Amino acid sequence: MKPILTVSEAPSLRLRFALLMAGLALALSLPLSGCTGSDIPTAQTPDINIEALTSQTFVEEAAGFEVLADGAEDEFDENDGDPLFDDADTEYARQHPGFESYSNLDKLGRCGVATACLGPETMPEPGEERESISEVKPTGWDQAFYDYVDQGALWNRSHLIAWSLSAENANERNLVTGTRWMNAETMLPYEEEVARYIDLTGNHVLYRATPIFEDSELVCRGILLEAESIEDGGQGVSFAVFCLNVQPGIAIDYDTGDSHEAHKSGDASEPSEPREYVLNTSSMRFHLPDCDSVEDIGPSNRAYVTESRDDLIEDGYEPCGSCQP
Repeated sequence: MKPILTVSEAPSLRLRFALLMAGLALALSLPLSGCTGSDIPTAQTPDINIEALTSQTFVEEAAGFEVLADGAEDEFDENDGDPLFDDADTEYARQHPGFESYSNLDKLGRCGVATACLGPETMPEPGEERESISEVKPTGWDQAFYDYVDQGALWNRSHLIAWSLSAENANERNLVTGTRWMNAETMLPYEEEVARYIDLTGNHVLYRATPIFEDSELVCRGILLEAESIEDGGQGVSFAVFCLNVQPGIAIDYDTGDSHEAHKSGDASEPSEPREYVLNTSSMRFHLPDCDSVEDIGPSNRAYVTESRDDLIEDGYEPCGSCQP
């Protein structure tokens, strides 16, 4: 078995693209030249140095953006969180509003890049209800339940392009095995940003979701999201973010989808040392003492403790998404 990526030190899950990957050779542009009529381009999977992305240094220290894998900062100064669409990509989107393209599954049954020019015509009709997607079993689907995971289940059937944006239901080319954390805490805010923009303006957004797999692993390490609003040249929406497929307190075997609580069942990581934290006993989150969110915690729900991070997670608390304790 390959080394398991353990996220007991949960990294920030809304990492700006500029700070993510060292030595990445990104080949994300759509091959649009020569496309005519209704020919929808097939997006290319980026050539990403996954070892740098999932290195122990990255996992442990990416949360603070303080220590990057070698060369990451220099490599991405020019992009700094901007999507990597080129002029041909955006021109195709202008000429084909509402197009959607989903890569065929590979020989292992894994999803590839999904690309769309999202707009009112791609979104669900008013009153349209989402259909069941339970019959789809994405690669690496090995469901497990933990008391401290939101709604209990570790794995979600994560849409590459959200149902709220595409009205795609049980499309196996659009569903990957994703943690509850990735699905609800990291992807959702960006999906909602795009949906709000389209609702308010009626404009279109060129959108690309790229699941990143290492070698023959069945569970992706994360999903790269890119978006750029078309009619206003990116003034309304423009982002490139990598959403890590992790869950605080859970060690994941990306080869198979197997999981277990961190620091148990063979996880060889060293336990964290006790330090001072501030608890929100209502939301069940813990913070660093200097976190801006601490002042928003009501006195009756605020508690100061000196405990290890691991013990707090085991007790059911989740780390604050802002200060990343």
